[in-house]
Amino acid sequence: MRSIALSIVAVVALSSCMVAGGDITPIVVEPKEDYGKFSGQLRAFYIDRAYDGSLTTHRDALAFGGWIGYDSPEWNGLSMGVKFYATEGVKIKDDIDPSLYGDALSNYGFIGEAYLNYKLGNTTLKIGRQKLNTPLAGADDARMLPNLFEAVVVKNTDIEDTTLLLAHVTREAVGTFGNVYSMNGTTAKAIASQRALAIQSGYGIGYKLGTNGNFTTMGEIALGAGTDTVGVSAGAIIYKGIDGVTLQLWDYYAHDILNAIYAQADLSWNCLLSDDIKMKASAQYINQTEVGDKLAGVVDSNYWAVKLGAGYGNISASVAYSQTADSTGNQNGGILTPWGGMPAFTQGMVTRHQFFADTTATKVALTYNMQDLTGLNLKATGYYVSFDVGAKNSYDAGVAWTATEAGFDVIYQATE
Repeated sequence: MRSIALSIVAVVALSSCMVAGGDITPIVVEPKEDYGKFSGQLRAFYIDRAYDGSLTTHRDALAFGGWIGYDSPEWNGLSMGVKFYATEGVKIKDDIDPSLYGDALSNYGFIGEAYLNYKLGNTTLKIGRQKLNTPLAGADDARMLPNLFEAVVVKNTDIEDTTLLLAHVTREAVGTFGNVYSMNGTTAKAIASQRALAIQSGYGIGYKLGTNGNFTTMGEIALGAGTDTVGVSAGAIIYKGIDGVTLQLWDYYAHDILNAIYAQADLSWNCLLSDDIKMKASAQYINQTEVGDKLAGVVDSNYWAVKLGAGYGNISASVAYSQTADSTGNQNGGILTPWGGMPAFTQGMVTRHQFFADTTATKVALTYNMQDLTGLNLKATGYYVSFDVGAKNSYDAGVAWTATEAGFDVIYQATE
């Protein structure tokens, strides 16, 4: 993404460089005027997807869009920003993949971000519509437009090497990826399966409320129309005071729904065999329990994962393993992620079964940086992930199966 900063060219007043009394007349540079910053991103997205299994169909979609925005200069610590998001689809055939469109395969545009920032010392406050990227509530920018939120977020860095965060999120506008999950089942079992797939893959069961481009309460997004809650409160501590170590602990309190704890530790070091080999190990853990009026019913879920990676020169590789407990007594099963949070080490590009109850998953990945070959900031990644889903899952209760996904991506990032 490129950002374009608008400013006047600095006026340079050059006096004659005459020597007078041994002194050289100085060059005076006037301060640069700050008019703020315009930024944006243009996207073209094509998807071709064939389904072969319980659902057999072939869908594709083509769309253009993205966002454009403006951030004002700071005045006494106060600034503001606004961003407009839009997607415009091009119909190729009748069977259209919905993940690039709005509700009912519509084109749409809206003010997705509109916020005030205030900075005082080491504390920042952001209020309004904004993009969030946190472990269990996030943009999940996997298709045309991301999830966006209405929230109040406070960050503080007074403690050395430590970031403290407090947030309260009231509403969400679901991105286009949410339209992948259908709620059109005709039998009780089909409806239950669709609900389980959505709520354990990053989207609630109420996202079909016209939420593309419309900010809807967090309770309704998660559980459907008429779910009245005050939203989700979150707090976090992120510590980087030890060389090569990052520790983070998050707590999400979804009022009258659930409390979720997310913890992650990352450690990087030079391999004992050679300093040219860079190693990284990570671990993550999620625990969820019901709270308040228990609007989601009984919630009793645990997930953990580990990941080991190594890099040498232009090549890096990693292997990850995760396990989600049986969640006995949990009527929803598995880890619930209704607001776009998808931090799992073992998720696929499309398949997200790692949060199903009674499931283990393994993922391997290999990345090659092609900058030395091409002169471009270009990376290619291939991966393979396997999900061993146990019979106690809530998607197809009583049935165990194995799902796999293999894929690759090639990513080019433009530089200034």
